[in-house]
Amino acid sequence: MWRVCARRAQQAAPRSGLRARWTAFREDPGAPGVTRRAGPAPAPGHSAAAGYGRVRALCGWRASSWATQRARLPLQLLGSPGRRCYSLPPHQKVPLPSLSPTMQAGTIARWEKKEGEKINEGELIAEVVLPALSPTMTVGTVQRWEKKVGEKLSEGDLLAEIETDKATIGFEVQEEGYLAKILIPEGTRDVPLGTPLCIIVEKQADIPAFADYRPTEVTDLKPQAPPPIPPPVASVPPTPQPVAPAPSAARPATPAGPKGRLFVSPLAKKLAAEKGIDLTQVKGTGPEGRIIKKDIDSFVPAKAAPAPAAAVPPPGPGVAPVPTGVFTDIPVSNIRRVIAQRLMQSKQTIPHYYLSIDVNMGEVLLVRKELNKMIEGKSKISVNDFIIKASALACLKVPEANSSWLDTVIRQNHVVDISVAVSTPAGLITPIVFNAHIKGLETIANDVVSLATKAREGKLQPQEFQGGTFTISNLGMFGIKNFSAIINPPQACILAIGASEDRLVPADNEKGFDVASMMSVTLSCDHRVVDGAVGAQWLAEFRKYIEKPVTMLL
Repeated sequence: MWRVCARRAQQAAPRSGLRARWTAFREDPGAPGVTRRAGPAPAPGHSAAAGYGRVRALCGWRASSWATQRARLPLQLLGSPGRRCYSLPPHQKVPLPSLSPTMQAGTIARWEKKEGEKINEGELIAEVVLPALSPTMTVGTVQRWEKKVGEKLSEGDLLAEIETDKATIGFEVQEEGYLAKILIPEGTRDVPLGTPLCIIVEKQADIPAFADYRPTEVTDLKPQAPPPIPPPVASVPPTPQPVAPAPSAARPATPAGPKGRLFVSPLAKKLAAEKGIDLTQVKGTGPEGRIIKKDIDSFVPAKAAPAPAAAVPPPGPGVAPVPTGVFTDIPVSNIRRVIAQRLMQSKQTIPHYYLSIDVNMGEVLLVRKELNKMIEGKSKISVNDFIIKASALACLKVPEANSSWLDTVIRQNHVVDISVAVSTPAGLITPIVFNAHIKGLETIANDVVSLATKAREGKLQPQEFQGGTFTISNLGMFGIKNFSAIINPPQACILAIGASEDRLVPADNEKGFDVASMMSVTLSCDHRVVDGAVGAQWLAEFRKYIEKPVTMLL
């Protein structure tokens, strides 16, 4: 019987904590958790009996206590269930890092290591793919890499500029390291979501290991080739290239990139256009010779050397060359493609109708003049700010115009977020003035200026232009009298603002008429959500707030 019990004890030995208990029992039979059999001690000199007694004390094979000791044996060997524990060797959990400011989830494209394999510091463990930077984004374009292979990366550094379907967004570094490999070349268009962009390692010594690395997902992605240049028209003789003139020698070197491109920040380009500065004469002090705002502010044009009077000055390097052929193919950007798709969808699926009225702007112009005197030096209120505020308050009065068509339901919004159409070099974008119904005119003015600047510089964040409940499009500054705008789905209305002009209007005076500044506005409505009478009611509320701006305080 003791052999059977000993065999059971040996089978249970691999269990957690048994070895220590078994050793303690052999060395000290009176140790806790071991019950010796009651009775006389074995005679001295009988080692077998002593060992037998210990096994008997461990096994307790007496018939009277067999059942009790058999049930107690596992507890004596293994301890009580409440004291059981599972210990793991020292280890490290690798969490999924955030690779963009808007990243909330990621996709593991492929594991480079298998379970059981050794991982050395700096080795590639997994590829975290390009996240969606907007709800409608399916592909992206790598506009420019701001870092080169081998450069050290610090948290917050701008790594690349990615063009989405909404805007060009800077891709920032989230952790320190070194850029080991660029997988998607600069200028590659229509990169699908889930495609690895680059590899970053912790140690600089690990960079050479990825020199020939190339995942299979990007083997077919190549930079967009420029459109083929059409052959020159036969009737136009080729113009011989003149010898470089002397004045060009005094001109500073053009800050161009490795591909001959002129690197200019959007703000610097805008300032240069306003000041009439030739960017080829400006020396950039930014990364890789990039021209920034500071370079434009401190630029002093150099005096050109006098040319001989008889010589005809050839066109300078800043003059655009005469295009050859009869047309030029301009590649369609992701932003322009999405604009085209959404506008076509809107006109084909939304039953538009249009309502137009004329609004007297006399009171608004007077109030605007007084307010700007009060806040002079801090900000400047425009007529468009009054229009945004009046539109928001009219939406509270007529909530049907502040609704969205969602196929199965009509969502009536309780807050008014005004989307303001802004024209940028890349296309039209609509940044949002959130909670316009509770903001003052000065706050609205500051928000519009900030959002418009970000939009033209391509620095808008997705949350700043996604959403909105009502849209305003203003072409009055271009002299457009009136126009009909296309609804921005899923919104139900969009207000088109024309230019103000002086008109003769009936008046109760000696002359019987007066000169008033009148502005034409057109409201485009979705007939599925807003009936004609409801649209007319909204315009009436809007006109009341504009012609009597003091009522905005009520």
